[in-house]
Amino acid sequence: MPTLYHHPLCPHSRFVRLVLAEYGVNAELIEERAADRRPEFLALDPAGRTPVFIDDDGSVVPGVGVIAEYLDEVYGPARGVQRLLPQEKGPRIETRRLVDWFNVKFFDEVTGWLVKEKVYKRFSPQGGAPDMDVLRVARANIRHHMRYIGYLTSTRNWLAGDRLTYADFAAAAHISCADYLGDAPWDEDEAAKHWYQRIKSRPAFRPLLADRAPGMTPSPLYAELDF
Repeated sequence: MPTLYHHPLCPHSRFVRLVLAEYGVNAELIEERAADRRPEFLALDPAGRTPVFIDDDGSVVPGVGVIAEYLDEVYGPARGVQRLLPQEKGPRIETRRLVDWFNVKFFDEVTGWLVKEKVYKRFSPQGGAPDMDVLRVARANIRHHMRYIGYLTSTRNWLAGDRLTYADFAAAAHISCADYLGDAPWDEDEAAKHWYQRIKSRPAFRPLLADRAPGMTPSPLYAELDF
């Protein structure tokens, strides 16, 4: 069975988990606190970041971008028109653009700060209370992103076009972290909310909705499909 080193509230890990579930790939999940910098984990990925995927043949695939490309190469062709990274040039470019938008820009402006301040600091040797100024900025930033999602889904069936793609799972992975922490502004954009309700209802999402971080209760709406 493949193995995925992950953290339950790492949005990049959640993206990979969603893709694996959508493709029907069962993987053993091993929780990893990257901040611990375990030598065994650093041997898999010297960058020391989750996620890291190890396939049945022993292939070690580190980092969210590399894993996404690997899964597309290995599992994508068999999906035909349901391939999550489209074969057509235009949709493929747009999907990659939006995956980068959420895994880099959204992470840098929103989820990276939320998870660091509210989750990772709890287990850091330095500890400390969350920086409220940083949280205020992240909460303001997420509203702009929600409006952008609403704009995209008001003109398209899914984020990157007519079909479900990596872009939808990347966005949903990050928003699910904010939702768990109670920082998803569902009052900001109705179209964005409806899009999230659709993807949240997919079977691939169920394991994420069952996630519970130690000592942290999810927001009341986190596991609700109709909210």
